Parts: sequence; structure tokens; C-alpha cells
Amino acid sequence: MRAGFYPPIDPYAIGALETGDGHTLYWETCGNPNGKPALFLHGGPGGGCSTDNRRLFDPEHYRIVLFDQRGAGRSKPIGSLDNNTTPHLIADIERLRAFLGITQFHCVLGGSWGATLALAYAQSHPECVKSLVLRGVFTARQREVEWLYGDGARHLFPEAHAAFAGFIPAQERDDLVRAYHQRLTCGDEEVELSAAAHWCAYEAKLLTLMPRTPPAAPAPSFASPQTRALARIEAHYFVHDSFMEEGQLLARMETIAHIPGVIVQGRYDSVTPPITAYEVHKSWPDSRLEIVPDAGHATVEAGIQRALVAATDGFAL
Repeated sequence: MRAGFYPPIDPYAIGALETGDGHTLYWETCGNPNGKPALFLHGGPGGGCSTDNRRLFDPEHYRIVLFDQRGAGRSKPIGSLDNNTTPHLIADIERLRAFLGITQFHCVLGGSWGATLALAYAQSHPECVKSLVLRGVFTARQREVEWLYGDGARHLFPEAHAAFAGFIPAQERDDLVRAYHQRLTCGDEEVELSAAAHWCAYEAKLLTLMPRTPPAAPAPSFASPQTRALARIEAHYFVHDSFMEEGQLLARMETIAHIPGVIVQGRYDSVTPPITAYEVHKSWPDSRLEIVPDAGHATVEAGIQRALVAATDGFAL
């Protein structure tokens, strides 16, 4: 088993794909142009891809496809909520697959919201997916959103949640997602940036089992166009139930029963607790659940990296 990521790699092709309804999607392909097609789906929603995401696949065996979802990363317009729903994202994957001349994705990998989208895409187009690798599974049920922003993770991170809730007036704190959504879409750039900074700072505290930044290091700034886009898009999706029926993904697992998959889950994941990964696994006969005993939610954690790379290596054979 590899120790972690493959070495850094640059794309051999990049482009901008027009959706026809106001969005332009950034895409890139890396690795072997004649390799088995692999698709990476980033989290958030609204997070965008990073250079490390390319390194989850063996570049000799895979043609690695990455794209920034609507409003995210290098896609335009940044932070746009127009025509930005889960069905739109599923259609974008199909549009990109056809544009790149891919018949079937040999492997689709997604973490957190990326796992949500991977499941939604595979259930909508099972003939286009040969295998799935999921990390930190989130199925977008209301109780999962409530865990993260309401009366769940606050029991583990009370000081971080207090700061998150404290940005909102006391009379509105019974629904923090809706209160933040109102501020993130109010049209006042200063208010939106401030709300985004509080939203993203809270989430950042929950990502890893052990803090990534030494106490002596300066705190990162979360007031930027990128974090504004992330917070806006997340709140937009979560206030609208991620544009899916409640429990939809678990209810439709039979549609992907024939697709093999690996679920990688940090034991101490405070963003998407292991219970959801376990429920998905129990509903998916051809899946393997790997609990990483010394990890939280993030791909940067060593155990998560090793497990994800081992999974994609396994499907490359």
C-alpha cells in the first residue's frame, strides 16, 4: 500500500465547458490520456478542486477528470446560485462525459458533498459508472445537516459553535442555516463576506482529528471571494434540502446494487459521523466499509489518504 498521495502532476488538457444556462465549468484531465477514465467530485458544495485531488489516482493507469462545479473554484460566475441545483450538477457530469468522449467512468471518487453527488449521479446513470469510492459520506438528510450546524457537533466543539451561532441574533438561532442563508444572499458584499468568514471558520475547526495548524501559526483569513462562494452555495443547497427528497439516496440504493464500491470513513469524523457511512454500506451489497481509526473528515489526514489511494489502486486492476 502506498504511503499516501501520488506525486504532484499537471494536467495535460484544460478547458471551459459552457452549460447553456449561464455557467462555464472549468475542467481538466491528467494522467494517461489512454487510461481508464476516473472522475473526481469535490465537496462543499462549492468547494472546488485542488491540485492534491489529482494525486488520488495512479497517473499511469487512469485518465483523471476533474471539474469545478457550478459557482465553485475556477468555474464562472463564482458563487452564482442561478440554475444551481443537484439535478443541474448531475446533468453537468453527463455533459462533460459526452464532451470528453467517455463511455463509462471506470471509477468515480467523491468525498463529503462529493460523495453525495457521486451517489446521486450513479443512481441517475448507473450504466455510466463502473466503481465508486466514497469518503466521509453525506446523504443530505435533514438530520445530517442538523448534526453539523445545529444540536450535534456543538457538543464536541462548543466554543467553535458558540462563535458560529454568535454571529446571528439570538431570536434567529433556532435555524442557523436559514439565518446564514439570508445574510449570504442579501446583496451587501460586506455582510456576505463576514457571514462567509464565520461559516467557513466554524467548518474548518471540525475537519480533522488533530489540528493541522500549530497554535503559534497565524489564523487563516476566511473573508475572500472563494469562501464567500463556498458558504453561499452550501447554505443555498442546505436550505433547499439539497434539491432532493428526504432520504432519497438511501431509498434508491438498489439502483447501484451491482456497482462495487469502497467507503472510507474516519472514525472521529465530526462533520459526517460514521453512522451515515454505515447505513449506506448496509444498503449496498457490493460495498466495503473501511473505518480509519485515527482520522476525522479531511482527505489531508494520512490514514484517509492511504485508504483512498488503495481503493483507486484496487479498481485500476
